[in-house]
Amino acid sequence: MAYKVLIVDDEKMMTELLSDHLQDCGYETLEANSAVEAISMLPRQPDLIILDINMPGTDGLELCKGIRSQVMCPILFVTARITEQDKINGLQYGGDDYITKPFSLGELSARVAAHLRRDERSRSRSSVLVSNELIVNLSERTVSWHGREIPFSKREFDLMEFLITNAGQVFDRERIYELVWGYDAEGDSTVIKEYIRKIRARLRDVTGKDYIETIWGVGYKWKKVIP
Repeated sequence: MAYKVLIVDDEKMMTELLSDHLQDCGYETLEANSAVEAISMLPRQPDLIILDINMPGTDGLELCKGIRSQVMCPILFVTARITEQDKINGLQYGGDDYITKPFSLGELSARVAAHLRRDERSRSRSSVLVSNELIVNLSERTVSWHGREIPFSKREFDLMEFLITNAGQVFDRERIYELVWGYDAEGDSTVIKEYIRKIRARLRDVTGKDYIETIWGVGYKWKKVIP
């Protein structure tokens, strides 16, 4: 069965262009030219969403928040914005990657394929990890504490999964970015600090414990529990 990609852009010419290209690459595509249309298509369970930030009315960032409350598939932002703060804002709203205009269709399809591969690998795993009473289900992509589920975005879970499956090992920001975001990702490792801060805060609010340790001047590690 072909992967399903939802393309959201207020310019119909752009959605048609991207749709034709991705169909040629073997994907099934859905097109939306407004936030309302995009939300209405979420029940069709897209495997990945390409989302333009600069849309009139409800912009891509606000729309991303609404999408994240319903689906957890990868979201790839398309934007002309290039500042570091813009990228941080997009990731905080639940996006997984950026591609900056102008871009080639080849680059777009490569990024789509890379995110779908990572998502498929994550969903194919079936192990459950327990760390100091925290239960991380890798197949269901859930985190819970004494029966209470703790919500995380896809990228936050990806980062947690990487650290917990390598518990006790120290990784610097650049290495984490390469291994979690991918070598072909656009951006830089400065976003890691913000993601770590958000994950720590959410875990601490529920559990009262710190699971991720900062090794000053080196990087981060998930605290390994010694039986």
